[in-house]
Amino acid sequence: MNSSSEKNIVLAQELIGYGAATVGESGGQNMAARIKPAWVGAQLAAPAYPVQCTPSDNLAIHVGVTRAPAGSVLVVDVGTEREFGYWGEVLTTAAKKAGLAGLVIDACVRDAAALESHGFPVFSTGLALPGASKTKIGTVGAPARAGGVLVRAGDWLVADVDGVSVIAANSLDAVVEASRERTKKEKKMFSRLQAGETTVEILELDGLVIKVEGS
Repeated sequence: MNSSSEKNIVLAQELIGYGAATVGESGGQNMAARIKPAWVGAQLAAPAYPVQCTPSDNLAIHVGVTRAPAGSVLVVDVGTEREFGYWGEVLTTAAKKAGLAGLVIDACVRDAAALESHGFPVFSTGLALPGASKTKIGTVGAPARAGGVLVRAGDWLVADVDGVSVIAANSLDAVVEASRERTKKEKKMFSRLQAGETTVEILELDGLVIKVEGS
């Protein structure tokens, strides 16, 4: 394992610890709420490798699995035809063998139980039975839009039960540092709450006017 891979593993663990919500509040771009874990407990943090499919076709995904660098997550745009099973156990098996970190797709997948048994993190818009064709041209490695966010190769994704947040490659250091500071701040807030303070006091909301029934 080279030093770059080791650094990515350490960074991935740190970002997973912060979570998608904190990353999103610290400069990340949040994907649309329709993209959720395909199985309970799925989580990932990894650099992106974008793929764009022709609607109802997953040929570009098959090619993407062979081209994406080990340790990366495929980020797939299929256009508006989302209700096909663009991904399943066959592609999961191939992706794991290639050393990929996971999949984020703005469309449906299938074989959810198998994805969970493989422990392969998949984030999708849902599940669908119809299979996709494998005959139409797409693109791999070029920027692709998923969940309303334009993702470029080398951007980082953080995904968990709350959703998916994207960190632009040129903002990675700043977002990681902001996530660290936000986490420290929240830990202090939790301590103050446990000591009996209220969110109104901590967030200095006292001056805001609100009508309280019965007062």
